[in-house]
Amino acid sequence: MWVFLNDRFVRKEEAVVSVFDHGFLYGDGVYETLRSYGSRIFMRDQHLARLRRSAEAIGLDIPIPESQWPELLHEAMYRNGIGNAQADAYLRITVSRGTGEIGLDPSLCPRATVVIMAKTLHPTPSALSRDGVALTIAKTRRNLPEALSPQIKSTNFLNNILAKRESIAAGTFDSLFLNWKDELTECTISNLFFIYGGTLHTPALDCGILDGITRTIVMTLAQEEGLPVQEGHYHLADLQRAEECFLTNTSMEIMPVSRVDSLAIGDGRPGPLTRRLQTRFADSRTRFLEPAS
Repeated sequence: MWVFLNDRFVRKEEAVVSVFDHGFLYGDGVYETLRSYGSRIFMRDQHLARLRRSAEAIGLDIPIPESQWPELLHEAMYRNGIGNAQADAYLRITVSRGTGEIGLDPSLCPRATVVIMAKTLHPTPSALSRDGVALTIAKTRRNLPEALSPQIKSTNFLNNILAKRESIAAGTFDSLFLNWKDELTECTISNLFFIYGGTLHTPALDCGILDGITRTIVMTLAQEEGLPVQEGHYHLADLQRAEECFLTNTSMEIMPVSRVDSLAIGDGRPGPLTRRLQTRFADSRTRFLEPAS
């Protein structure tokens, strides 16, 4: 495996970050995950723009010119033999504050550390997409937005990890967060949607959720399909009335949810509107890919 580290590609055995890196010491950094369909990266510019926004929000300078990112991402895929007709690619960009003396002052780190990793993106198991997944309502609450904005994709992921441990212990696919007001928010790495009364519902951004890129696409596709979309503030009682439910993120696209804790969603199987949106998403992918080279 080849990894881009700061200014060059190195073998993974050489991809070493200092123990004095503030990303390691304090989780002081940002990241972004992308995927390709074949050789073309999905929503590349939008992901890179979000990376820049996250970095700007924490006062972190990314030492790579914006114009170089597409070439670096494609070289990462090429060097690892992926991002082609045989294998889609999963890409992760990590930018930490960099190496410096121990202490919270960002100025202790003169230059950010930049890492790009690329590996094969394995398709979601067909059984999960066919039958739907089960969720656990996390006892861990979503971070207060005033404490850490959900629009910052921070490398400090402990809030999500604690909730993920709950789902692992329960034997479910993932955990669903509630916020400080007992409102529905999102799962550990995905946005939440549910269907009730012929309307597609999703928690509003001010509930404390990430403005997911696939979330935005699904809302657009739903409206194009004539399906009303409503962002709002919802509670468990709203989800209990749902006829259908699904999750979205870049790598798994649209994942049906069949159960939340002991509650079956609808008849316990993915519903027709979820299937319709899955089909529309698959048919529309090329609209959201970078131009062919």
